Amino acid sequence: MSKNLLTVSDVEHYHKNGYLLNKRQLFSPEAFTALRSIFEEQLAHKGDKLSDELDTPHFRDERLLTYLLSEEVLDLVEQIIGPNIGLWSSHFICKDPYVGRATPWHEDSTYWRGRLDRYDKIVTVWLAIDRSNKENGCMRVIPGTHHNGFSEYVEVDGKQNLFSSQIKDVEDSEAVYLELEPGECSLHDSRIIHGAEPNKSIYRRCGYTMRYFSTEARVVPENNPGFRIWLARGKDIAGNSFCNVE
Repeated sequence: MSKNLLTVSDVEHYHKNGYLLNKRQLFSPEAFTALRSIFEEQLAHKGDKLSDELDTPHFRDERLLTYLLSEEVLDLVEQIIGPNIGLWSSHFICKDPYVGRATPWHEDSTYWRGRLDRYDKIVTVWLAIDRSNKENGCMRVIPGTHHNGFSEYVEVDGKQNLFSSQIKDVEDSEAVYLELEPGECSLHDSRIIHGAEPNKSIYRRCGYTMRYFSTEARVVPENNPGFRIWLARGKDIAGNSFCNVE
């Protein structure tokens, strides 16, 4: 195992609360600098997309697989969901100064409903590309809500928000803000209620989400046309169709 070992209390905190702050550098300085450069390239060639819409960038740039399938990340993930790990997805979520949109309260699993046959062992590693704090709209979570099942949603303005719906009647006062320095990361369960306020500061806020599932889950082919997944570590349990690692 690499330096990215969690303590017993870290793992217990994650399973109880649905999230964990890992306030250590995930990658070496050289590797992190190279990753930031890849992000800046993606941003420069985004075309008409908004800066927060750079979804599945590893489909377009396979250099990112070096990070997504790295020991540094997978050693963290294995301690949360076990040794048999599939790479589900990734996303550069960049909120520009002053105009970065809010991320409404949501559960990731809601937007993947029907695409997998279970959601209990899916974890997101949220890596801070920029400093992420309350001022520029860091992620916030409602602890313990990963045990609640799917929530009820209501419509919101899709121009002002990353999504066009949000969970109904969330108590903001219960939110925990996940503040990170560049290179640090948080982890959260796909079922936890989370979101972010808009970025009204002068500082950009970008994170790279790296998402993984236990291969005990089956990814439903007919509900994922054109989508690609990789076997990141261990063995396939549920009979999934994975891409080859070059």
